[in-house]
Amino acid sequence: MDSDGAVYGFFAAPFRLQTYKNLLYLGIAFPLGLVYFVGFTVGASLGVGLSITIVGVPILVATVAATTVAAGLEAHITSYLTGVEASVPSFLDEFDAREEVSLPGNGFFDSVKRLFTSRSTWASVVLVLSKFCFGAVSFVALTVAAAFSSAMLAAPFVYDHPRTGVNLAFGEDAIGSYGFGPWTVDAVPEAIAVAVGGAVFVLISLNVLNALARVQARYTVGLLGSD
Repeated sequence: MDSDGAVYGFFAAPFRLQTYKNLLYLGIAFPLGLVYFVGFTVGASLGVGLSITIVGVPILVATVAATTVAAGLEAHITSYLTGVEASVPSFLDEFDAREEVSLPGNGFFDSVKRLFTSRSTWASVVLVLSKFCFGAVSFVALTVAAAFSSAMLAAPFVYDHPRTGVNLAFGEDAIGSYGFGPWTVDAVPEAIAVAVGGAVFVLISLNVLNALARVQARYTVGLLGSD
């Protein structure tokens, strides 16, 4: 991309549908990552802990299989929301329930063997566990960006309101005031300047969040591969 295209892309971020799809992608990353992480750790712990009994092995198999399903879901979400094409784990892509789950026969045992020997299975485990970390980073980034953007853009309307509740200044003088760091906003020109700074902050934040979404999407593709 040339410099003109980069500048255009920077200022066009608020007006692109892809930006808001990326924000949704980041927004659901934390709850999904939490579900993935808790589900895998609980299932794996039970499966390994009960492996000396006949109950533990099915739990472990089901947990690993569910992990590949979660990774497949993540691949579809990544492709749909970010536009970066990710492939589902090969075990899922090749799985045929009619042939591989039916008992008696060797189909079931062969499918379990393929599940545990497939590279994509363990890539799915890595993806599911690391999704929690990515989700936490995304949650913090979205929260900080939303909090500061809304506080700065709202300055002209709330800076002199007695119940503003926005208080980012420090020290005794900050009590009951609207401010940022050592700067207390107590006049319309200052409030407008803060709002203009907020607009710039929004542009920067959206581009940073877009980049964060792309990093997460490329990471998913790096683990699972691309269609």
